[in-house]
Amino acid sequence: MPAPYVQANINGTLQPADQPAISPLNRGFLYGDAIYEVWRTYRGVLFSWEEHWTRLERSAEALYLDLPYTRSQMLGEIRRTVQAFRDQTHFAGDLYVRLQVSRGGGPIGLDPALADQTEFVLLVQPKPDLSGDALRNGIRLSVATGLHRNSPQTLNPAWKTGNYLNNILCLREARARGANEVLMTNLAGEITESAVCNVAFVRSGEVLTPPLAAGILEGITRAQMLRTVGPALGVAVREVVLTPADLPSMEECFLISTSNDVQPVASVDEHRYRTDTGSVSRRIKAGFAALLESSYAEHKAELTV
Repeated sequence: MPAPYVQANINGTLQPADQPAISPLNRGFLYGDAIYEVWRTYRGVLFSWEEHWTRLERSAEALYLDLPYTRSQMLGEIRRTVQAFRDQTHFAGDLYVRLQVSRGGGPIGLDPALADQTEFVLLVQPKPDLSGDALRNGIRLSVATGLHRNSPQTLNPAWKTGNYLNNILCLREARARGANEVLMTNLAGEITESAVCNVAFVRSGEVLTPPLAAGILEGITRAQMLRTVGPALGVAVREVVLTPADLPSMEECFLISTSNDVQPVASVDEHRYRTDTGSVSRRIKAGFAALLESSYAEHKAELTV
């Protein structure tokens, strides 16, 4: 079965993503010396555009990486890339938009001063949707034991960088045990997040999620749950230090991400959790649906792509 078409925009040049274009000397390719962000659309409107761009700027600052594009310039490039994708595929649904910015190319060597100029790659494809089974019955997680989440004192997970080897190796361990995703702990044994999502639990009707200090990505969707969705639903949401010893006392578990907002979790290793329609996680997911509608009405004039 052929792979789905992915539209690329490489430094302003539109082309299919499976055609070669990046130099082998690109530092994002050689060293993971890059940052990235992912947006989703809802009814053709970019969701949380400003929040993701602001986090991109924070990541760039943390890596001392020049970001020579303004928000309006990159929004224009996203529109060009989306239009090219729709022209090629005639796909009318919602999209996944990924922007990666690298330090560029130059002579081989780790010294950032060797980089020549900042480069970007935009990728557009259909937004992946949860299957009916994944939504109804949830997915399986397994706690990584061979490796831990890298410490904020080494490579801070709050920075959304092109270096994902820690996540990949932890995910490999969980997949080898038959799980769909991994649950990583930090060096202190505290729960952090999955390979690509923040995580939350429900106990006694209250949503609990690990704090940023545990060493996690500063998730946009996680922040919206804390500040907007939870309060709007009257659901208490708190940041709490959690360990695997807390897993038996939890009633629900779910993952939080830009692409799928809330993904119910059926189990973490031997611990099983509810995923039925009356669960708190389903209420949170319904709250995100309302937030998407509100954002669409507010931003469709300036953020339609």
